[in-house]
Amino acid sequence: MLDVVVNSPCLELDSDGQESRIRKRNSARQSGCACVACCRLKDIHRAAMPPIPPIPPIPHAHAIVLILDLGGTFVFAVSGAMVAVRRRLDILGMLVLAFVTGNVGGMTRDLLIGAVPPAAIENWTYLVVSVVAGLITFLWYPVTDRLRYHMLWFDAIGLAFFAVSGTEKALVYGINPAMAAILGMLTGVGGGMLRDILVTEIPVVLRADLYALAALAGGAVVVGGHLLHVSPVISTLAGGVLCFLLRFMAIRRGWHLPEARLPTPPGGSGSGRDHDDEVH
Repeated sequence: MLDVVVNSPCLELDSDGQESRIRKRNSARQSGCACVACCRLKDIHRAAMPPIPPIPPIPHAHAIVLILDLGGTFVFAVSGAMVAVRRRLDILGMLVLAFVTGNVGGMTRDLLIGAVPPAAIENWTYLVVSVVAGLITFLWYPVTDRLRYHMLWFDAIGLAFFAVSGTEKALVYGINPAMAAILGMLTGVGGGMLRDILVTEIPVVLRADLYALAALAGGAVVVGGHLLHVSPVISTLAGGVLCFLLRFMAIRRGWHLPEARLPTPPGGSGSGRDHDDEVH
């Protein structure tokens, strides 16, 4: 069979004596070649080649999670860097606090749902976003400090981003819907809790108005949309809006959860609640 193919007129040889190509089947038939192996050699070669798999499209849920994660990372990293400046940390401490605030919540979520290594470690974009946010705060802190009150609104946006993205990612990994909402809340508050612990403060989430509850409500909307088979885009948008509105009203109206009543000291004012609503 090999001799028949080599001596066939359907093969062209270059100056080095190597086979250059096989003519098309029509050319072979016109030249009068009756060699079956020569006519089918090209078909055999094509059949032996593995097919090239198509590039799978990025699922909408994964794209939404990435965009929301990066947006929340930047906002929270700025808030962490602002705390570092007020505590007079050096630039390294500021960048560490920015990264911790922006990423620890998501890293904890990823470890709990089995998404290892966590996205903040596997994807260098999270580190770049955190460093950029820290450097912006370091170089232009007087500007960012004057915008501290406005940063509360950016913080509310970041909380909404993390709450819905954390819930959506937990659902993508098959986590129970109730626990997915709790993981969404953890994504939003985890970084700020560790930040406050590092600078020896009571975590803001334990004393701010409707912080964790707003994140939990946003995650619950995402879970409800998942159970009702609503598009992830619509459910995440609705959950994020609800989370932001609750946080907005808590800042503007002072909404908060009930507190235990302490005995009024002699000559004291009757309330004793200190309104301490800072940037997360």
